[in-house]
Order: sequence, then C-alpha cells, then structure tokens
Amino acid sequence: MLRIKRPRLFVAVAVVLAVAGMVLPDPRPVRAGEQPSLPGEYKVLDPIRHGSLTIFPVVARKSYATGDFLTLDEGLRSGDVVVTEYGSVPGLLRRRIPPALQHNGAEVNRLVLVNNSKRPLLLLAGEIVTGGKQDRVIGKDRIVPPESDPVDLSVFCVEPGRWVATSDRFGASGTTYGAPGIGSGSGGGIGASAGTMMAQPSVRAKAMGDKDQNQVWAEVRKQQSSMAVEVAPSAPQASRDEIRSTSSYAHVMENKDVKEKIDEVAKPIEQNYQSLIKQLRDRKAVGVVVAVNGRIIWSDVFASTELLEKYWPKLVRSYASEAVVSRAKGGEASLAQAEAFLANMEGRKETIENEPGIYRHTEVSGDGFKAFALMSLLPKTGFDVHVAKMAE
Repeated sequence: MLRIKRPRLFVAVAVVLAVAGMVLPDPRPVRAGEQPSLPGEYKVLDPIRHGSLTIFPVVARKSYATGDFLTLDEGLRSGDVVVTEYGSVPGLLRRRIPPALQHNGAEVNRLVLVNNSKRPLLLLAGEIVTGGKQDRVIGKDRIVPPESDPVDLSVFCVEPGRWVATSDRFGASGTTYGAPGIGSGSGGGIGASAGTMMAQPSVRAKAMGDKDQNQVWAEVRKQQSSMAVEVAPSAPQASRDEIRSTSSYAHVMENKDVKEKIDEVAKPIEQNYQSLIKQLRDRKAVGVVVAVNGRIIWSDVFASTELLEKYWPKLVRSYASEAVVSRAKGGEASLAQAEAFLANMEGRKETIENEPGIYRHTEVSGDGFKAFALMSLLPKTGFDVHVAKMAE
C-alpha cells in the first residue's frame, strides 16, 4: 500500500497516550531524501465529474488479501459487534485513559466496543454510530482483534445538545440496535443495505486532524446551517424547520429533502464508478482522489478493490455532501493536480501509535496536508489497510 515517507528532518512525537498504552518507536530506519512511492505503485485515472464534485479513480500495481477483515457495518448488522456507552460495562475495561467530559458514568468522547466475531474488525475515522446518549463519529482508524475484550474507542460527539439515551447500544444510522442480533428500529430489524454513515470530509477533518470536540461541534452546526440553506428553495417549510431544529448531524443527512439533494450529486458518480470498478477489477482499483469546485480536498486509498467496494456507497455520499454545501468556486481540478496530491507524502512531523501485533497508525503533517495510514500487523499482513489524506 501507499507508504507514508518520513520527513528529511524527522520530528517525532515520542509519547502518545493511546488505547494500547505507550507508543512504541517505529523500527524502520530513517532515510534522508526518500521520495514518495506513488510512481510504479499507483496510477490516477481520468476523472468522473458531476456538478461541483470530481472523483479521480486510483488503481494499484498490487492488491492485498483483505477478506478476513470485518467492517463495522457487517459487525453491527450481524450483532457480532456491540458498541455502548462508557460506564455500561464497569470493571471490564482493560486500560486507563485520562478523564474526558463525563455525565453520570458515560463520557462524551468515549465509547466501548466489543468484537465478538472471529474476524478482525476494521474501523474508519468518520464512521458515525447513532444511539446511546449522543451520536458519535469515530476519531481514528484502528483494528480491533477477534473476540476482543471491551475496547475504549476515541470518538467525538456529532449531536451537540442531547444527553438523553435513545438506546443502550449504538447502531447504524437510522437504526437503533437492541440485544445482539436483534434490530429495534422501524421495520423490526436492519436490512442488508443498512449501514453506518460516513461524515463528510470537513467534519472528518475536525475529528481526525484537529481532534477537538468543540471544533467538531462547530463544524457540525456550520454544515447543518449550510444544508438548510441549500434545500430551502425547494423544500417545504416543515422540512427546513426539521433541519434547523435537530441537534443530530445524522438526522439532518437522513432528511428526505437533504437526501434528494445529495443524491443529485452522488448517484451519477456512484453508478459511474461502480461500473468503472468492475471494469478495473483486474487493474486493482483501490481508491479515489476527491475534488470539490476545482480544489483537491481528500483521498481515500485501500489495500484492495474488495475493501473499496464495501466502503464506496457511503464514501461517495460523504463527498457529495461536501459538494452540496461548498460555495467556493473554481476551475476544474486536473489529473496532474490529483497525481501530485496523492504522491506528496513528505511531512514535517510524524506521530506513530502502535498496538503490537495488531496495527500501527501513522499521522504525517506536511505543507498544506495531513495524511493518516493504518497498517495491519496481524499475522500474514504487514500492509497499509487504509490511507486517508486531507488538504488543509
């Protein structure tokens, strides 16, 4: 996968408190003047455009076996993965983490997850789980081993204002989960198409890059207001009032008129790229570079076409959500710009967090960007499962 290169003048954040304990130093040697590894490994293809959204497909020279990884959607749907408020499983937590905002045992920035499946669970920053006392967005990519003990998750609230439980456990957007394997939302269960929502890039950036709850809340409010403005010309007053009154980012995105607005952008892109993925399966389509209004803003690259296909439906809607509310106007992003964005991984500062034998998470801060790589350290792996990069 895409290797994030060390800066020439390497400045590491040597100590980071994480769910695994103390960060371990990266054993790889530092090589001055290393160049990004894009040439020969990846190729950026001609873009798919619709309205203000442009998607550049990325194909890889090599793909990896990722069939053993369980996604959050799959785990919640089967009941093998349980997410609940911190404090709901007292005495079971393995690690001590510095105190966060607290309300009667539960904490705004902490959830507890148990992976009862026999497969490793892949979590992506930006995935939203709804329920509990507040909807939350996952703040960092990570891997949870099979049949895990309860694991503390680093999360951010994306529902400012509510602290009243709607359910004991969290589920996919629009559906609340009861006991494992039993759905309790409308319709009595969860269908095959149900899944978690992916926050749009501007919200993901506040969680992943800034790691600041107040900034996440501020961005959520900003995007809610922007979406209300965008749907106002065609939406009935009741719909506009609903968007303005709810505190839930997820509920705004599930509003009928908002969904129709997002679909106008997302559906043509989704269908075109789904078709393209099938055509490019032999060429190993693994990701995208994203531009809105002519500006490159984001990239998501996976270890395999299989993983990309699993995440694509909610990723494309997150990109489309950004396009709908973005008012900045520019020209068209070029193929050369997309290639340059993906290739530039030379940073000024690098932070590495290890959970030995499970994963390594690397964050690189460079000139005008931040990049995040999740490497699997599980047996027979040793590759980057997901690399995300955002423009600043």
